[in-house]
Amino acid sequence: MSHARRAENVAYGETHNAMLKNKVITADEAIALISDNDVVTTTGFVQSCIPEALHAALEKRFVETGVPRGLTLIMTAGAGDSKGLGTGRLHHEGLLSRVIAANFGRMPKVAQAAQENKILGYNLPQGVISQLYRACAAGQPGLFSKVGLHTYVDPRLGGGRVNEVTKDDIVKLVEVDGEEWLFYTATKIDIAFIRGTSADPSGNISLEKEALTLDNLAQAMAARNNGGIVIAQVERIVEAGSIRPKDVKVPGILVDCVVVADKPELHRMNYGSQHNPALSGEIRVPVTGMAKMELDERKIIARRAAFELPPNGVVNLGVGAPEGIAAVANEEKITPYITLTTEAGAVGGVLSSGSSFGAATNADSIIDQNQMFDFYDGGGLDMTCLGMAECDEQGNVNTSRFGGRLNGCGGFINISQNARAVVFGGTFTAGGLDIAIHDGKVRIVKEGRARKFIKNVEQITFSGSYAVKRSQPVIYVTERCVFQLTSKGLELIEVAPGIDIERDILAQMDFKPVIHKPGVMDKRIFVDEQMGLLATLLNLNLAERISYDAERNILFLNLEGWNVRSKADVDELRRSLIAACTKAGKRVNSVVNHDGFRISENLYDHYAEMIEYMEQHHYATTTRYATSAFLRLKMQEALRKRGLAPHIFERKEDAHAYLEAATWARESNA
Repeated sequence: MSHARRAENVAYGETHNAMLKNKVITADEAIALISDNDVVTTTGFVQSCIPEALHAALEKRFVETGVPRGLTLIMTAGAGDSKGLGTGRLHHEGLLSRVIAANFGRMPKVAQAAQENKILGYNLPQGVISQLYRACAAGQPGLFSKVGLHTYVDPRLGGGRVNEVTKDDIVKLVEVDGEEWLFYTATKIDIAFIRGTSADPSGNISLEKEALTLDNLAQAMAARNNGGIVIAQVERIVEAGSIRPKDVKVPGILVDCVVVADKPELHRMNYGSQHNPALSGEIRVPVTGMAKMELDERKIIARRAAFELPPNGVVNLGVGAPEGIAAVANEEKITPYITLTTEAGAVGGVLSSGSSFGAATNADSIIDQNQMFDFYDGGGLDMTCLGMAECDEQGNVNTSRFGGRLNGCGGFINISQNARAVVFGGTFTAGGLDIAIHDGKVRIVKEGRARKFIKNVEQITFSGSYAVKRSQPVIYVTERCVFQLTSKGLELIEVAPGIDIERDILAQMDFKPVIHKPGVMDKRIFVDEQMGLLATLLNLNLAERISYDAERNILFLNLEGWNVRSKADVDELRRSLIAACTKAGKRVNSVVNHDGFRISENLYDHYAEMIEYMEQHHYATTTRYATSAFLRLKMQEALRKRGLAPHIFERKEDAHAYLEAATWARESNA
């Protein structure tokens, strides 16, 4: 759309009241400004903040007149109820010719049209689309990002195209200073649908009653700077100058038309609530009454995943089983020690689910969606827990296209690729799974109809090999076992009490994982009472793992089942060991039990540095043992890099024998 055409189309809106620049018009008048083949972008996240009146008016115009035709729709997250509202209204044949979206699941008839090759389609990461609005606004040709490498978005694996008729490449693989990057081409925007709460006649927009701010400002800039038209849906018109400058989230210079929703149901906060002031930050409400989860497969997964929570860390939770972590954190009184966030922009508070997903009650802050993805992409997330539809032997995960459904990736790729630690959570099988929990044990009453652990996933939404290459710690939590991603693929590391490995795990998989004497999942998970998780996460019981035999001058360190999640865990262990050695008053002989010990690959060097310090200052001799061959190998590599003799054995007896021999040799030489 040219600047000349833009001026022509919106000129009459300014003649309504030239002195006041009154931009308020009807929805039908605003939609009449859209022409065939325009590129339209709209706001909304799942079921929240959707400009429903504009979508309804566009659908009405097309059904009644057959125009506009051949539109390109660009959107980030799904914006609809999956039953025909939101962008689901735009399914009519001929209305759309191309869709660029992160999520198709919220508009199933549009997804069906794409699968039937009736429209062109691209499924790109949510954060990339969100950031592309800024690139468009700045007049840039596109966006460089590592997000999407080695997934189906990578041109080597499909370039994000969703069907055979989509031919053009809008994602390119490039090399910059010897590193691989993806370049996403920006698509210039002609029409932007945005949404706010209040507008003055000049088009200044505030969002005081909205749950999220999303990308309203960036979308408006992108359309305005391309000579396009910005149409804002609001709840009310207020007097000129009555909106405080800092409350104006989209200035009137960017807005061409303001449409007041003429029915309350066309301007709901989300499809489940007309308005909830606790979600918009207008009030704070008590949240102590959060319902306790029933002890079922979903809670088992959430409880086990909660053991990975990083104290004082920033966390993102996906939909499905991962959502339960918020309830478990509340039950275990650890909510004050973590900060939960959503990709939609909510920071802190209690994350919402259902129709309010993406928002938060009593949030600390709500930032724009593109800013949140900047934070995520830059490594700001300490941990994420996401769902999984399929997983294969290389640790690849598929959530975007499976079982004949084009669902889309949403923010999954941005989040999973850039979080410092990743937990995938989901039931072992799907479709009718029934389990029983009794006396702290799990029994599979009825197996699910569909397998999740298959030979090769249909589409790679998360690349296991890429995660291994970058030493990203990844585990896969189910109701019956836990896997860990290694350079050799998935390793079975924990099994629930009551579960038979051959019958309940291997017989229900299409591949055999790596198995090295897996441990037992923490028994507290399967008992319907508080687990005492706070003490575990804060290492409050770490000193209890250390004992000293003064007669033999041996310091025993029992790290069985201990999980090193961060450098802070290693530092806390160092302090505890120094305190014990200082109390002994001399150099000690140390024996360390590493059975069931888990440490993120990116922390091995920090852990080895701690051992080096202890050997230099406090240990006379040290030895350790672990039944896991993989752990022994990684420990040996880390220690040898620092010039330290590993002295790590498979059996406890061998470790003690070495210690006795070394002690005897040292005393004899003395």
